[in-house]
Amino acid sequence: MSDKKNGLAPLTFVPLSLGSVKPKGWLKNQLRIQADGLSGHLDEFWPDVADSGWIGGKAEGWERGPYWLDGIIPLAFLLDDEKLKEKARDWIDYIVTHQHSDGWLGPVRDERYDRYEAYDPWPVFVTLKAMTQYQEATGDTRIIPAMEKFFQRLDKLLDEKPLFSWGKSRWADLVLSIHWLYDRTGQEWLLDLSAKAHEQGYDWRGHFADFQWKQKMKADECNQTTHVVNNGMAVKQPGVWYRQSKDQGDRESVFQIIETLDKYHGQVTGLFTGDEHYAGKSPSQGTELCAVVEYMFSLENLISILGDTRLADRLEKITFNALPATFSPDMWSHQYDQQANQVVCKVSEDRVYTNNGPYANVFGLEPNYGCCTANMHQGWPKFASHLWMKTPDDGLVASAYAPSEVTTEISGTQVTVSLETDYPFGEDLKFTIKTDKPVEFPLYLRIPEWSENAMVKVNGEIVETRAGEYFPIKKKWDKIRLVDLNTPMKVKAQKRYNDSVALERGPLVYSLKMEEEWKQIGGEKPHADWEIYPKTDWNYALKIDMENPEKCVKIKLKKVGDMPFSPDGAPLTMKVKGKKIPEWGIEHNAAAPPPESSISSSESEEELELIPYGATNLRVTEFPKLK
Repeated sequence: MSDKKNGLAPLTFVPLSLGSVKPKGWLKNQLRIQADGLSGHLDEFWPDVADSGWIGGKAEGWERGPYWLDGIIPLAFLLDDEKLKEKARDWIDYIVTHQHSDGWLGPVRDERYDRYEAYDPWPVFVTLKAMTQYQEATGDTRIIPAMEKFFQRLDKLLDEKPLFSWGKSRWADLVLSIHWLYDRTGQEWLLDLSAKAHEQGYDWRGHFADFQWKQKMKADECNQTTHVVNNGMAVKQPGVWYRQSKDQGDRESVFQIIETLDKYHGQVTGLFTGDEHYAGKSPSQGTELCAVVEYMFSLENLISILGDTRLADRLEKITFNALPATFSPDMWSHQYDQQANQVVCKVSEDRVYTNNGPYANVFGLEPNYGCCTANMHQGWPKFASHLWMKTPDDGLVASAYAPSEVTTEISGTQVTVSLETDYPFGEDLKFTIKTDKPVEFPLYLRIPEWSENAMVKVNGEIVETRAGEYFPIKKKWDKIRLVDLNTPMKVKAQKRYNDSVALERGPLVYSLKMEEEWKQIGGEKPHADWEIYPKTDWNYALKIDMENPEKCVKIKLKKVGDMPFSPDGAPLTMKVKGKKIPEWGIEHNAAAPPPESSISSSESEEELELIPYGATNLRVTEFPKLK
């Protein structure tokens, strides 16, 4: 049960209310692309949102409407977009004003379900996340009483029908909202409710302490505990519970989970495979889009709870690589599965996936299954809203980097910190600190673990730093002050599957740029369905020195444009030598696993162009290495 006497362990970093952080530069433009694509228009034509049971419609009344709302709320307030804010307000108004007299929120499922399963709490977990964001952004006084009333209803319901199915696997999302409410009201019974959810929920810490699933799974072995999205959400479970348990083992379990997933199913982008279930380390296996955004959300919460730079490094790697790569550049279509080695996207019954269908890696409105169509929207906005947080010593921490501006009050003084940068494409970050009047507070800058010899310059004075730390600058800030951070980005070669090689620079992974042919196979533009075929060769091995890869590549930078996450708009290119490997071909309509390195080839040497993974639609990322 809960330690009610001592409440919850304090957060290491406290997230700022939605709206305190504003995107700038390329990040603001990326959010605008998202708003102008599927995210901002899905409620206008897709029945599961447009006619959702959550707003009195006749379509799906389960998780899809709440998923969309959970992403559209932060998108609306980050962009200060009145049209999107009106859409969010209409949904919240309906949900709150139609709360059942017993406290239940949302639809009750029909007669096909028994009297308890008709009250499925899982989709309400998602709705609560949306409601908390809306309350922070607007101060809506209805939200907290509505949550209290629902939790009182849920408390009694869980005595009659314990958590089941998705709710049992995803109980940590419920506890996040319970803890959010407890931090604001201090009502002790809430901690007993979260303890009940913990007791009834799946034991993810134990799952990874004795991990049994070390290979690609067979379809008949799959269950909820091996499901990729559940695992992406599970990464945060011990950390979320650590606030209440104060058990050091819960804290340590977070990193053990990440290391286990990396070891047996990890991908170079920081993800793990799951199409839809654990699928091993081959770069041709896929990862479901829902797992990308849920892993990001797990990390964003863990950074707040634990304050470890490794979590922020991982968040950036997934965000800048895997997230944009699974969308078309205009964000009007997406994949269900992305692959690190993705050389063709086509409909096929002969497929490499564990148990996904023939449409799993095509781009479209709802390829394979519609959950990702509903859930994908939270990725960019929640990343943006978690860039800055407060520290217990009344300071500010830059937990992740992208062009942004944060405004908050410190010791009764309004403070604004602006970050101008092309990061992750560029190395330089320029912070401008403005205050109404002189005020002393610490500013913490994250020094990425991959960055050697990073330099901080405060008003022209250079200060040494160490990789993998939050570097503190404690001083009295007066009027306008400048802080510069340089994070040298050295090219690194990582050994991967079958001793293949992948190239990284800073937080970005690099992939072969391929010429593409897009073929419309269904739907109507702009939200049509597409296959993508390669127009150039892809089966190359790299000529690379694993110990000193920088001497083997040439980097070219250009100005960051309107669409940096696109093949033609990529602001960085990497030139490297390689040779074609004719025997490396297609298996099950995907690239065969990379041939064992090192490999010989009698083909002519060519200069290959690599671009950031997140800018690709077709790509090779893990290459055989030439002898």
